[in-house]
Amino acid sequence: LWPMLMASCGFPALVQLVTLPFFPESPPYLLMHKGDQESCKKAIRQLWGEGHHQADIDDIVKEKATMKNTKILSVLELMKEPAFRWQLYMIVTLTATIQLCGIQAVESGFDERMISYMTLSIGLSELVAAVVCSSIIERLGRKVLLRGGYLIMGSLLAGITVTLSLQDWYSWMPYCSLCLIVLFAVVFAVGP
Repeated sequence: LWPMLMASCGFPALVQLVTLPFFPESPPYLLMHKGDQESCKKAIRQLWGEGHHQADIDDIVKEKATMKNTKILSVLELMKEPAFRWQLYMIVTLTATIQLCGIQAVESGFDERMISYMTLSIGLSELVAAVVCSSIIERLGRKVLLRGGYLIMGSLLAGITVTLSLQDWYSWMPYCSLCLIVLFAVVFAVGP
């Protein structure tokens, strides 16, 4: 029943995908990035109930004014900044140790000698996707990335389940499984 166990990972994503449209956007996102004060007020009322929330809106406006004077660093500038260097080293180390543990490639039907290379390719693809997605978040917003990410991840999990079930019938099916697993890792890094 391991294919069913693997497919069950999609259930929480499906629940979140279905319920996400009913949640309001973040009030700071609506006011600071979209400039929509009415939607911001509506989201605040939906999140915190009726009442006088002008002080909260004023705080968001102050934060927006403060952020105008704050320079947003690019990834390259962040890597060059000495104040963030140790945090960056820690994140890279943690990401590398998690990705190099071999868990993603264990069930893909490949020879044991290939598992380290497959795990490395998945880890690198996740790292590249995480670096690239920092600019995507600002343009699309988190809600779009979450919704689209969960939808694509659910489809990929279904595909992985099918390819893993058929890998004894076709010699090339493990390669399809690996491609889907890498895509799943990339979509997870960019979306959820």
